[in-house]
Amino acid sequence: MPAAALTDFSRLCIHTITTKPWSLDEAVPRYAAAGVKGITVWRQALEGRDVTASGRLIRDHGLSIVSLCRGGFFPALGAADRAKAIDENRRCIDEAAALGAPMIVLVCGAVPGQSLVESRRQITAGIAAVLPHAQAAGVKLAIEPLHPMYANDRSAVNTMSQARAMCRELASPYVGIAADVYHLWWDDTLETELKASGREGTLFAFHICDWRTPTTDFLNDRGLMGEGCIPIRQIRGWAEEAGFRGFNEIEIFSNRLWSGDQAQFLENIKAAYLNYS
Repeated sequence: MPAAALTDFSRLCIHTITTKPWSLDEAVPRYAAAGVKGITVWRQALEGRDVTASGRLIRDHGLSIVSLCRGGFFPALGAADRAKAIDENRRCIDEAAALGAPMIVLVCGAVPGQSLVESRRQITAGIAAVLPHAQAAGVKLAIEPLHPMYANDRSAVNTMSQARAMCRELASPYVGIAADVYHLWWDDTLETELKASGREGTLFAFHICDWRTPTTDFLNDRGLMGEGCIPIRQIRGWAEEAGFRGFNEIEIFSNRLWSGDQAQFLENIKAAYLNYS
């Protein structure tokens, strides 16, 4: 059965990338004024800014910082490039700690021409290498499985099952999963996997948007909830049955929506959140 309809914005989080045309200085007060309660900050929104001061700005407006997005991209053909990725992830962890973000979302990476098995091995090794740094900083790491269309160049982690296997191997309370309906809705084992992740204590985050048909761009044509085919409310119900009580994070990449009035888009997000999430 689908979950009950949402009736308020107490668990609504918006990723800064969703309203990409807005700077952090514009997004934060607008989200707060709209009644949004959480924010996930994308690292490009922090470029050229004092990260600690940015965290203070967000908290002063009453918003919870849900996560920093994104770390990852561990695989590479050469050892030197893998080492650079590990160093960059340590910097990301430091940034999250300075911001006051309790978690980093990991888009894990892949290398065209390299086997998925090897890329997954390098991902697990990369997370293991940065895990002590994350633990010391008090920052959790959330592996985000990406749709299989990204398996060759963006992420070799494509299912909840693969992410759960990594979590079991790493065996740390600081490693879990960010489940995004855009990437996972097609998986006929999704209900079972979400509930298993809940039992294992690894369901760290839940991201929502919609899949438009036809789509014009596999990266930048995500839909607002209700514009596509994803059974968002049903999947949210599975996550909640698994024990998830965190924020419902709106993460929409859309050239179409970025080109419009972002203030109206924010109002549309609120309506779609209640009607279709």
